[in-house]
Amino acid sequence: MNTLAKYILGILAVAAVLFFSWYFFSIIVYVLVSAVLSFIGKPVVVLLGKVQIRGHRLSDTLKAVITLVILWIFFLLFFSTVIPLAVHEYQSLENVSTHHIIERLQGPLQDVGRFLKDYGIMHSDEDVNQYITDQLGEWLKGGRLRNWFGSVVGTVSDIFVALFSISFITFFFLKDNRLFSGMVLATLPERYKEQGNNALESIEKLLVRYFVGLLLEVLGVMTLNVLGLSILGLGFGNAVVIGLMAGILNVIPYIGPLIGTVFGLMTGVLLNLDMEFYGEMLPLLLGMAGVMLFTQLMDNIIFQPLIYGNSVHAHPLEIFLVLLMAGSMAGIPGMILGIPVYTVVRVILKEFFNKYELVKKLTHSL
Repeated sequence: MNTLAKYILGILAVAAVLFFSWYFFSIIVYVLVSAVLSFIGKPVVVLLGKVQIRGHRLSDTLKAVITLVILWIFFLLFFSTVIPLAVHEYQSLENVSTHHIIERLQGPLQDVGRFLKDYGIMHSDEDVNQYITDQLGEWLKGGRLRNWFGSVVGTVSDIFVALFSISFITFFFLKDNRLFSGMVLATLPERYKEQGNNALESIEKLLVRYFVGLLLEVLGVMTLNVLGLSILGLGFGNAVVIGLMAGILNVIPYIGPLIGTVFGLMTGVLLNLDMEFYGEMLPLLLGMAGVMLFTQLMDNIIFQPLIYGNSVHAHPLEIFLVLLMAGSMAGIPGMILGIPVYTVVRVILKEFFNKYELVKKLTHSL
């Protein structure tokens, strides 16, 4: 076979792989999510392997079932506690009218309007009340807020549809810890299998540390916010919802904490409109901002160095540049997945392309 024919076949093979990856994208996602869950559940399987009942060790099937049940129980307990609170708070937000908001915040809005007009930011003939009314009306009356919650509910519904498939695949990955790696290695030529096996072992260790650390970060941010907001006197249900959203949004590097803080303060305003603004609401909002700032400092000092430094072994500047590129290519999903994808790419480069100087510099810490 001549060189041109080889190039043509290579291009066709790559095109076929890309097409099937796009066409069966959801199935590939199920497999990858199942692989990550099996990585997280592997320590439980190993621990169960040490258990003996009347001199007999647990079978691989039983260990996989028990581990899968433990994972399910954890997620069900978490969501069964949080989702009802979130639904209740959403219903409370739905009942807030634009007119009531403008009426309760009349004084502060007039002060803001005078400030903006004095400094030329707003025309003297513009009505700040009308501007705020239009913006809030779009959010509260079947606009963005409803659509945003609707998209979240739709996403949750899609997740539940996929749960059976993911659980089914995860069970077999837990039962046979070489099944996923065997699937990947089967696609490699024989001379690359040892390198491929080393890469998979490294990827597994790094990703387990990363995702477990990320889960602990979400729980840590949520817990600190809930405790702090509850101490301030905010209702426990309100504190849980704000803390949960702040924890989840914190997964988005850099801009996530800011979005979470803005969401928390907006929720604090909407759910406490009966308070007198300068004497009661403003001190509450300042306290909420202080709590969320303190939580973010703890996240920056404690949580993130443990996750991004010890788990993926990358320099902070390196991570920042990766996140910028991932965000430019795929937006927020790219920023969320940028670090684990970069980790996988670095491991592959180290195993298969370690002769190049640039690869050595990028992967020396692995």
